[in-house]
Amino acid sequence: MCRHLACLGPAVPLGDLLVKPAHGLYRQAWAPRLQRYGTVNADGFGVGWYADGDPVPARYRRSGPMWADGSFADLARVVRSTAVLAAVRDATEAGADGEAAAAPFAAGPWLFSHNGALKGWPGSAASLAGALPAAELLALEARCDSALIWALVLHRLRDGDELGQALADTVLELAEAAPGSRLNLLLTDGETVAATAWGDTLWYHAEPGRRTIVASEPYDDDPHWREVPDHTLLAATRTDVLLTPLKEPTA
Repeated sequence: MCRHLACLGPAVPLGDLLVKPAHGLYRQAWAPRLQRYGTVNADGFGVGWYADGDPVPARYRRSGPMWADGSFADLARVVRSTAVLAAVRDATEAGADGEAAAAPFAAGPWLFSHNGALKGWPGSAASLAGALPAAELLALEARCDSALIWALVLHRLRDGDELGQALADTVLELAEAAPGSRLNLLLTDGETVAATAWGDTLWYHAEPGRRTIVASEPYDDDPHWREVPDHTLLAATRTDVLLTPLKEPTA
């Protein structure tokens, strides 16, 4: 379900990351190579990026497929950024949320995406949702599993957790409440990237000191792409990538 990508590095046109590569997100919207669940990601897309001197990212999201949006191709040709997070969506359940359910979700300096599905949704998440303050539940952008997962992550970020800790704790909590869920999460603040591999593919491409790309699957055939093992937390900057195993909750 879904494909996503984050990049940190020198300023680059969005199109060079998403549209031009032979197997970029633009193509993954209809022909992903490694996606384990679903075959087409046509239920919306989005991209978030950071401008110089502004810690709050901009977003462009639509409810339809990336390939059908001519305005995005033109936008991606000229907009440049040093930090990007983008996603194409295959909805867990059909719904009326449209654009509001498309990643990236955002708050303050953060951008977030979820590739996967929460098993037993929505019943399996009831206890976790009930633990959130009412104001945070009422602020959900959409009535989908990804929006709730973002609310859980955001609650931890606002409590002071760093990015990787917020993702790891959320994944373990969700995996205990809803075993069998697919929880590949992707998060950035424009300076760092955190991601989890939990039930679907995750890869990274690092050019130390220059650029780091984290993605559901490689967008080209460069041999320097590396696969992240399942049940792993990835934490990355422009100079380093750290992988930490995540343990399955005990039944």
